[in-house]
Amino acid sequence: MTSYAQEVEVRTDGSRAQGTPAVGYGTPDKTSPLGPIQFERREPGPTDVSIEILYCGVCHSDLHQVRDEWNNTVWPCIPGHEIVGRVTAVGAEVTRFQVGDLAGVGCMVDSCQECESCKAGEEQYCQNGFLATYNGPFKADGSNTFGGYSDHIVVTEQFVLRIPENLDLKAVAPILCAGVTTYSPMKHWKVGKGTKVGVVALGGLGHMAVQIAAALGAEVTVFTTREDKMADARTLGAKAVVLSTDEDAMKALKGTLEFIIDTIPTRHDVNPYLQTLAHDGQLVLVGALEPLEPANNMYMATQRLGMSGSLIGSLAETQEVLDLCGQHGIVAQAEMIDIQDINKTFERMMNEEIHYRAVIDMASITREQRA
Repeated sequence: MTSYAQEVEVRTDGSRAQGTPAVGYGTPDKTSPLGPIQFERREPGPTDVSIEILYCGVCHSDLHQVRDEWNNTVWPCIPGHEIVGRVTAVGAEVTRFQVGDLAGVGCMVDSCQECESCKAGEEQYCQNGFLATYNGPFKADGSNTFGGYSDHIVVTEQFVLRIPENLDLKAVAPILCAGVTTYSPMKHWKVGKGTKVGVVALGGLGHMAVQIAAALGAEVTVFTTREDKMADARTLGAKAVVLSTDEDAMKALKGTLEFIIDTIPTRHDVNPYLQTLAHDGQLVLVGALEPLEPANNMYMATQRLGMSGSLIGSLAETQEVLDLCGQHGIVAQAEMIDIQDINKTFERMMNEEIHYRAVIDMASITREQRA
């Protein structure tokens, strides 16, 4: 087991607290496989919540990050930002949580709280840069944050979410990223009853988008390249499913949709989907964080179409989508894995073999500690 003895987290005022031993799965560089790493978490401060991690979702961005595909990875890197667990300790000033509560942590663990975006409740657009749950250098000393592929985490209360008690805990974790990433733009563009919504790709993000849009009352059409996913799309709530490789089917949809959420995580051509939008329609990209094939602005201009990006979601939106999922019984279609299988899972993710989201049973990391 690799050991990194330095404390890796500091309080937001820059002071260092006494650390407690922790163990996670991470990597020291972009070519090495993930393996056990020993490190320290801070002791809970007055406003902190300490959470024993029970489950952690495996996001496609975890794979991008550990392979440094965005050219911004800080080493060592312990991924994981879809975290569900139980509270084990709270600081003296914590009011919303107590020991034994279910709790969740998503993509952020702090932000400046002072800029216009933060004051507007949009911490994901913090003008000074929000602090990511992992790979997030603290401003005070540059030390790195380590994520949910670990046994526990300590987070300031404001960035901890409540988990609905009625949901299957094993499948809740992906709501904290995949769920809010698709819910946030739907809320912003006022998707609701009767809105004609397209969802591009039925994967980790897409399968959550279908369920959430349907729960909001939208009429959902799914675009997929795989016939074997068509039945799943309908089961999840889609009214229609179209093979995007079927030119006739795509032409039949021309000008019919009001809003499209594009969840493809890699470079692709958006033009076939733009053609399906009606006048003043909007296509939102939530998957790919890289340059795309050029959009045909002649078509966009003649129909006054919009194309934009959207980044995860705010704390309020994350709680909203958790509550919405609790009301409608929505969870991820989750495949449980042990942490020891994470490298194999990354390869399966690349090959589109996961149905539809992998979730780590973090009891596997404590079993390894006892072995």
